[in-house]
Amino acid sequence: MRPLCRKAAISAMVSLLGTSAISCFPCKRLTVANVGMILEDVNKASAKQTDLNIVREGTPAYLMLLDGLIEAYPKEKRLLLAGAQAYSSYAAAFGDPESPEATAALFLKGREYALRAMPREQKFRAVLSQPYEALESYVGEFSRKDVPVLFWFASCWAGWIGVSTESVEAIADLPKVILLMERVLELDETYYYGGAHLFMGVYKSAKPKAYGGEPEAARDHFERALEIGKGDFLMAYVYYADNYARKIFQRELFVSLLERVLASPADSIPELTLINTLAKIRAQDLLDDVEEYF
Repeated sequence: MRPLCRKAAISAMVSLLGTSAISCFPCKRLTVANVGMILEDVNKASAKQTDLNIVREGTPAYLMLLDGLIEAYPKEKRLLLAGAQAYSSYAAAFGDPESPEATAALFLKGREYALRAMPREQKFRAVLSQPYEALESYVGEFSRKDVPVLFWFASCWAGWIGVSTESVEAIADLPKVILLMERVLELDETYYYGGAHLFMGVYKSAKPKAYGGEPEAARDHFERALEIGKGDFLMAYVYYADNYARKIFQRELFVSLLERVLASPADSIPELTLINTLAKIRAQDLLDDVEEYF
């Protein structure tokens, strides 16, 4: 069955499960557990997809399905976390540069879902509304089991900041995001192929060294992410090339990192096929413009 057809079939199945739950309230908790497993299958199938058009066109329907399920089961943390990851990933991969407001809205939706999945949600909301020092005192309450929701919450928040450069409020939130990502690194630096290391690498290479940038620290974060991902998470090479090598004018490193992406199979790990396909496209685009950068 083609992935898009499979997704339609799964959507129909979920609709039937939802109808059954309405008529049989005692079955509701069992139903949502089944739905959670189905959604994991959808995520895995999408992650293995190489046709970006199918994913681009099919994902909005999946997001609407998630919204409906969360509406029905508003406290189900497994669904909320799935929603946060789906909205963050879709916004990052397919957000429209010509419409930053729309992309920002996607990140904010994912952030809200992650926030609702947080342990001690109301307390955490109160802390977020306070100055940085309150969050600094609070982050120690997160444990290793909280890493997934903490990572996707911070990722959505960072994504929103990244497309809201005209917002003073957004820029002012950045230190809090960094604090949360640093906590992820403390608890489990390997989560999502070293995703927190990639974030810190991008952040620390954002400014020139003369203006407070930390290129050496950024390099260390990128190298650690590559080590954790064992070379299979190709987007790490792209971030390393674009955010570090290009900015410190290391053409040889820039080219070698991107050529490594192009020479590597996208499906070495099936669940990374989609993001690795995106990495290959981005790597080729960057290489095509190498004369403009150096």
